[in-house]
Amino acid sequence: MVIKQTEPSLLKKAESQLRKLSPDRLIVASDFLAYLEEREENEATQELLNIPGFLDVFSLAWQQMGNGEVISFDQIRRNV
Repeated sequence: MVIKQTEPSLLKKAESQLRKLSPDRLIVASDFLAYLEEREENEATQELLNIPGFLDVFSLAWQQMGNGEVISFDQIRRNV
């Protein structure tokens, strides 16, 4: 039986383990965490790029922002 740990308990466990590492191994752990973070970011970016038409719409929005064609959130906010 696998018991799923909650995120806060996993973070506490990871912090406890990191505090016990030697400085050299802490560097290795930090590098590995940075690698995992980069992979996650790349996967999220790829997921967005796989949405049909996303890149075209994003490029248009970026161009509009650069041209000052934006409306502040306060101007479009509705009382809900």
